[in-house]
Amino acid sequence: MIKKLLLFVILNIPLLSFSQTIYETISSEKLDETRELKIQLPRNYEENTEKTYPIMLVLDGDYLFEPMAGNVDYYSYWEDAPEMIVVGINQSRTRMDDAYYEDMNFLPADKGAAFFEFLGMELMTYLDEKYRTANFRVIVGHDYTANFINYYLLKSHPIFDGYINLSPDLAPKMADRISSSLAKSETKKWFYLATGSNDIPGLKENIKNFNNQLAAIDNELVSYKFDDFQHATHYTLVGKAIPSALESMFTVFRPISEKDYNEILLQTSLSPLSFLQDKYESILQLYGIEKQIRVKDFMAIYNAIEKTRRWDDYKGLSKLAYDNYPETMLGTFFEARYEEETGNPKKAMRIYQNAYGQQKIAFLNTDFMLEKAEAIKRDFGY
Repeated sequence: MIKKLLLFVILNIPLLSFSQTIYETISSEKLDETRELKIQLPRNYEENTEKTYPIMLVLDGDYLFEPMAGNVDYYSYWEDAPEMIVVGINQSRTRMDDAYYEDMNFLPADKGAAFFEFLGMELMTYLDEKYRTANFRVIVGHDYTANFINYYLLKSHPIFDGYINLSPDLAPKMADRISSSLAKSETKKWFYLATGSNDIPGLKENIKNFNNQLAAIDNELVSYKFDDFQHATHYTLVGKAIPSALESMFTVFRPISEKDYNEILLQTSLSPLSFLQDKYESILQLYGIEKQIRVKDFMAIYNAIEKTRRWDDYKGLSKLAYDNYPETMLGTFFEARYEEETGNPKKAMRIYQNAYGQQKIAFLNTDFMLEKAEAIKRDFGY
């Protein structure tokens, strides 16, 4: 029996859904050498041939790639973050040269300038050409490389949208330069900064001063999060910071939360339908992802409409349901509820009956829908 079970598992391993890690080398004209890459593709990347994915670029890939890739896979599995292509660059022997800056103007120079151009002009082009990438990019670094990632923000059109700074070893003038750049940003930017109570003292002091500057920025296009983890060292803070950074960066992407439901959908004058439409339009605009509306989000809006009695919202909600789940009963149910609550019970009854033969979804099935039709028939004597 055990042998048969083992054989079954082995034969079905290719059918299981899991993320893939690929090891590649890329030849760089800028660096005049090859570099090693680790690339984690999302689950079912090969099957979802029409889907595109944001890029998470991880410097210090020798040790940062695995924790970042694992967290991205975990958060995306629960839809708290989008699926992403995670790319790590191994730098164990080159990181000091890669992140080198000049002593006079404190900007990338020599190998540092070449590495800066390699990432922006060669590596990103290579990834865009080889993989299905969306137009949303995040870059991650730790101490020396965390300082380096911020140089991209000094460009007039930064190629990265999100910057995850794990205990950065800030170059002189960097705090002022980045604060000024973010304050003037005309496009959406996400900036994350982390230290710990047991971080390297000199770094921690500079990071806290940097936080004071960033916290004072008045720009609606900048989303900023700072963490100072208690009892965390320069290295252990990484394990705490990565999930915190993902949570803060992808707040809009996550499913409708209990807090959203109680404090926005039930307590404000905002239409539940408008909230749903705005949420998914924001996902498209912010992350470049055209995402199918989650069933659980439809259910949250359904419950909010029932509570607030905003029956007109059912008309638009049914259209969204037909567009997103055309073979199911979802759109039919919302359309019937609209007619039922706006004075057309006979029409509602017929719409409920139309659910026969459609696919069940959530709590909706044929028995439920036909019983709704029968209840109307009894009540009105049709």
